[in-house]
Amino acid sequence: MPHAAPRSPLDAEDLRARVHKVIDAFLESQQPVLRGVGDELGPLLDALVDLLQGGKRLRPAFCYWGWRGAGGDDGEEIVTAATALELFQACALIHDDVMDGSDIRRGLPSVHRRFAMLHRAAGWSGSAETFGMGAAILLGDMCLNWTDQLLHASGLPAAALARGRPTFDVMRTELMAGQYLDLLEQAIGAGSVERAMRVVRFKSAKYTVERPLHLGATLAGRGPEMYAAYSAYGLPLGTAFQLRDDVLGVFGDPAETGKPAGDDLREGKRTTLVATALARAGEKQAEVVRRHLGDPALGPSGISQLREVIVETGALAEAERHIDELTGQALAALDQSPVAEPARGVLAELAIAATARRG
Repeated sequence: MPHAAPRSPLDAEDLRARVHKVIDAFLESQQPVLRGVGDELGPLLDALVDLLQGGKRLRPAFCYWGWRGAGGDDGEEIVTAATALELFQACALIHDDVMDGSDIRRGLPSVHRRFAMLHRAAGWSGSAETFGMGAAILLGDMCLNWTDQLLHASGLPAAALARGRPTFDVMRTELMAGQYLDLLEQAIGAGSVERAMRVVRFKSAKYTVERPLHLGATLAGRGPEMYAAYSAYGLPLGTAFQLRDDVLGVFGDPAETGKPAGDDLREGKRTTLVATALARAGEKQAEVVRRHLGDPALGPSGISQLREVIVETGALAEAERHIDELTGQALAALDQSPVAEPARGVLAELAIAATARRG
C-alpha cells in the first residue's frame, strides 16, 4: 500500500490533531445521510459533535503506536483506522452515562440529559427522561455502527482489515461484558477488591490499552508475536489508568475531570477504591459508606464523609501505591520488548500521561 512521506516522530498533540481531523471529516460526511432521513436528525449529530470535541484520544494513540511499534509506517490510513476507536469510545460513554444516570460528561450535559432538556423545552408529550434515554441509546448504537464504517473506509488493504477483525470484535465483546459486570456489582453490592479488579480489567484496562495495541500490531501483520509484549505493557498500564480514573472520580477537580465532584460516589460505583476502604473499615466507617454510597442526592457533606473514610482506611494511599507499581511494571515490560522506535519512546511517554493525569 502507498504510504505518506516519512515524518519526524509524532508528538501527542500532532496525532490528536490528525485524529480530530478524521472525526470532523467523517461526521461531515454523515450529515447528508441523516438530513436525507429528515432535518429532525440534526440534534443527534450536533450532540455527537459536541461530545467528540473533548477526550484524550488515548485509544487511537495506542492503536497507532501499536502499528508503528510492529513495523508499520506512518500514513493517513492507519490514523483513520485508529480513529474508529474514538467512535467506539463515544458509544461506550453515551451508554455508560445512561446506565449510571450521569448528568455531566466532559463538562457538558450527558447525551440523555441533553435530549431530555430538548423534550421539555419543546413541550412534547410523554416523559422527557424516557425520550432522553431512548435518544442516547440510539446515538450510542449509531456510533457503534460507525466504528465499522470508519475502519473499513480507512484505505487499509482488505487483507489487513480481515486480520484485524477478530481483535476488533473481541475488544467490543469484552467491553460490553465488563459494562455488565459493573452494572451487576452496583446491583448486588458485592464490594470485594477481587471483583472490582475484574471489572477494571474488562471494562477499561483491555479496551483502553491492550486491545488497541493488539489491533495496531495485527493490522500491521505482526499480531501474534507482538501480543505478549503488548499485553505485558498494556494490561498493567490499562489497570493503572482505571485506578487513576477511580481516584479522580472521588477526589478530582470538576474543572479538570468535566464531571461533578464525587460523581462516582453518588452513582454507587463499586470501585477498587471503595472496595479497599470497606475491607479495612471499622463498623462506624462502614456505616458511613453504607449510608451515603449510591445516594442520588448525595451532597458536599456526604461526599466529604466518604472521602474521609477512604483516606483514613488507607484506601487512597493503597491506590496510589498500586498505580505507581503497575506503571513501573508496564515501563519495565516495554523496556524489554521488541517494540520498534520511535514507538517505544512514545509509549513510555503515554504511560506517564495516562497515569499522572488530573482529568
